[in-house]
Amino acid sequence: MLTGREAVARTGIDAAALKPAECDVSRAVDLPVDRVTIDYEGREHLPDAATLDRLAAATELYVTTPVRADGFDPLGDDSLVGEIPDAARRVLVAGHGAYLSEEESSRAVAPRLGAARRDAPDAWVGTEGVERVALAAGGTQFELLTRSTDRDVRALRAAGFEGEVAVYAPTVLTDDEDAVLDAVGAYVSRRRPVARALPDGDGDGADGADGADGDGPPTDSSATGRAREVLSAAARDFALVGSPETVRERVDDLREAGVDHVVGYPARGIDEFLA
Repeated sequence: MLTGREAVARTGIDAAALKPAECDVSRAVDLPVDRVTIDYEGREHLPDAATLDRLAAATELYVTTPVRADGFDPLGDDSLVGEIPDAARRVLVAGHGAYLSEEESSRAVAPRLGAARRDAPDAWVGTEGVERVALAAGGTQFELLTRSTDRDVRALRAAGFEGEVAVYAPTVLTDDEDAVLDAVGAYVSRRRPVARALPDGDGDGADGADGADGDGPPTDSSATGRAREVLSAAARDFALVGSPETVRERVDDLREAGVDHVVGYPARGIDEFLA
């Protein structure tokens, strides 16, 4: 049986994304990848400067910084930028509303993303919800895996885009369907096309989006019928799931389409990538 490290190495994934609210990010030094990104889950979960220094010394470190959040706002309070080691690179994102105050969420993204890119010209730029603004800002385009990623990246390359493209995907290294749905069912149910396809809470197969809000059918391993079919298919579109060999085939397809970096988030916890 493969160890977690051996399994990840077989997938061809070259970076891992960690959520500091979920795990001890200092364990990233043991991951079998060249790059590590630290997601932003609120100021209270930002790793301290000493931890970031140790990680930056051991791996190619990327730290997600929402340009609308106090502490990372290039047009306002940017006091937290100084805690990021010089050896680390930033991932510039608009910022998820779950981690922003109402005031922060109301701030304009475009001028802040542009200003942040001027301050950090080697940063990756998160595209979710701001694709055109991100492309205009330049830099490595950091996208969520979707069912259209291959087509979209090919179109970018055909149009002459020569910058790097990185793709983020929750990753589950098993063929066990229950384990897959427990790990990524809720995540994929929030993707707009999946939410539209899920049956409503009455199980009548309606084209409703309630499942993404917790009012519809279960989105984990207890899902049945049409909901389970939709979620299982979506897990293959919006995440990397299956045996290491299956994931490797998907990663190879992405690279053939023009993706430079594939960033896997260990959706069942960091131990799956290490054990």
